[in-house]
Amino acid sequence: MPVTAVVVTRLSRVLRGDAVGGGLLIVAAVFALVWANSPWVGAYESLRSVTFGPSGLHLDLSLHAWAADGLLAVFFFVVGNELKQEFVGGELRDPRRAVLPIVAALSGVVVPAGIFALVTLGRGEAAAGWGIPMATDIAFAVAVLAVVGRGLPAPLRTFLLTLAIVDDLVAIIVIAVFYSAGLAWLPLIAAIALLAVFGLLQAGRGPAGRLWTGPVPGWVIFVPLAVVIWALMHASGVHATIAGAAMGLLMRTRARPGERIDPSHRVEEVLRPWTNGLVLPVFALLSAGVAFGSLGDLVGEPVAVGVFLGLVVGKVVGIAGGAWLATKVSPAQLNPSLGWLDIIGMAQLAGIGFTVSLLISELSYPGNSRLVDDAKSAVLLASAVATILATVILTWRGSHHRGRPAHGGRVETAARYGPADGNGARR
Repeated sequence: MPVTAVVVTRLSRVLRGDAVGGGLLIVAAVFALVWANSPWVGAYESLRSVTFGPSGLHLDLSLHAWAADGLLAVFFFVVGNELKQEFVGGELRDPRRAVLPIVAALSGVVVPAGIFALVTLGRGEAAAGWGIPMATDIAFAVAVLAVVGRGLPAPLRTFLLTLAIVDDLVAIIVIAVFYSAGLAWLPLIAAIALLAVFGLLQAGRGPAGRLWTGPVPGWVIFVPLAVVIWALMHASGVHATIAGAAMGLLMRTRARPGERIDPSHRVEEVLRPWTNGLVLPVFALLSAGVAFGSLGDLVGEPVAVGVFLGLVVGKVVGIAGGAWLATKVSPAQLNPSLGWLDIIGMAQLAGIGFTVSLLISELSYPGNSRLVDDAKSAVLLASAVATILATVILTWRGSHHRGRPAHGGRVETAARYGPADGNGARR
């Protein structure tokens, strides 16, 4: 094998590990924060505001928007695809376990919003930001879990992925209903129709259903179709990352006769090194650079207090409390390899609210830069505190689990290391 091919293969193998991707993302985020709070902040803002794309299709977006709407859609596709694998043959195939993170996500949305509403009750315009502490930033949360998750049971990562997808979906619905000037229904209906076509082709129905194994490579059909779906979803006013997650959930996970590997695992094999090595670090570099306000001034500001308590306290109470209550009043079950302290640590990690929270901050207070700055500073502070607390809890729990190996002495970890084998399984 040529030296170049060997290097590419080894680099691809390294980048498939979530811990590597998580480390790159965190380094890029820290670099962005330092840059945005340095004397060279003007250069950073100029970089983020560089605009390109076809204006006739309303895709003349800033570099920041391309990262948040475009690159992150690829990450959401990979996450949705992974969840599909879990629903078909993994942890979530048991409905009693699948329902638990969904219930936890919903309660983890309601409680933070309720806390914010109580703190800002009677405060006029400040109360409009109740949606800010609702969403978990899935990219950052998964990255931190990958870095600190050695020794933690693998189902904890699946729980976090499911929870984050659901609460981001709820947050995006909230944006569309309460924080948007309105949806463009024609592009939305067209996007949904093409998603149905995407799903039918993946399932092998219709005249083109077997294109993946036929004489025409599947990507010739699916890549242009995916781009059109993404563009229509973006034009509709719905956050375009939802298109990525939806297409991931529609991927076919079972190989047909003659296929070495099914499309779901094949796409993961191809895309994961790119998402970990390029997509997430670039997204972090262009999205995490927010200037800090004076932290001392935030203490008496209702918006800042509401956001901080919602993310740091509300997420834990909502997620862990909702999941515990669900196991008491319904058939929902917690995976036996997990303990409630694992769920509390993971729930604390869900208090990382970067991207969607920052977006809702801007939408909540149009024209009021002071309240926007208060909200954004509180999101940053809460995300940092949530990360530190979650790191302490999950590192301790990882040490605990490493001392109690299961499955014949092998400990499966929530941070996935190593490449996929021929069947897409992790070694």
